[in-house]
Amino acid sequence: MSRFLKKLTVETVRFLERLATIDRRYIYIILAAAVALPLLLSTDVSIRVSPPVVRAYEAIDTLKPGSVLLVSIDYDPTSMPEIQPMLISALRHAFSNGLKVVMMGHLALGIPVGQLGLEQVAREMGMRYGEDYVSLGYRPGYTALMVAMGRSIKDVFGSDYKGTPLDEFPLMKDIVNYEQIDLLLTLAHGYAAEYWAQYAGARYGQRIIVGCTAVVAPDLYPYLQAEQIEGLIGGLKGSAEYETLIGRPGVGTLGMPAQSLTHIVILLFIIIGNIGYFVLKRRR
Repeated sequence: MSRFLKKLTVETVRFLERLATIDRRYIYIILAAAVALPLLLSTDVSIRVSPPVVRAYEAIDTLKPGSVLLVSIDYDPTSMPEIQPMLISALRHAFSNGLKVVMMGHLALGIPVGQLGLEQVAREMGMRYGEDYVSLGYRPGYTALMVAMGRSIKDVFGSDYKGTPLDEFPLMKDIVNYEQIDLLLTLAHGYAAEYWAQYAGARYGQRIIVGCTAVVAPDLYPYLQAEQIEGLIGGLKGSAEYETLIGRPGVGTLGMPAQSLTHIVILLFIIIGNIGYFVLKRRR
């Protein structure tokens, strides 16, 4: 490093000093431009689909028509940009394959977000409430709720999110517990996915796939390797990969160029900042 610093010209040193002390507002402006420009220009990027996302796709794709997919909304609006595209893609995939969808959630603030996605796709594909899909809403309890559902879903969800008794819906008449749930999709931004694997998967043998934020995904790879979950969709990139598999580009695909460019800009700032730091330290 010292030899490198000695070779720097005076002009280069001054330039690095200015960069090291740049007003942070300029950094925010550059980052904003890095996000906005790819979105405005609709830049295309090549998306390579990873094996964990393929496994999640195949878990849904291999279900027979009429099978029941339980979707657990375990995220709230703070994680909506990353996870909502997964929900939209998974619902499109499920409904196009003739699957039945039952939605629930462990976060009160997440239920309206999940409901928006469910109603959007249901309208888009002509699905009928009560026959093709049902929304159970929110119940507190987390692990206690997961265990109780293994005995009887109707014991904890006596009605849907509007208060209508579940027995009034044709879809729910034959669903008692996990034995009638062919696959569980948890969309999580915290520990909910791990709880599902530990309580519904390990205790009742429930098949599980997970969609989660990018920061949570590394914690779930051990569960994937141990086959306690069957597939994993991680972050905005995972959303884009799933959209690629179903052939329906959406928000995930649109957001990938902006995310990639932003990451490059951040890395450049980190490199420049470190070089500037060592230059200033050497001069002092």
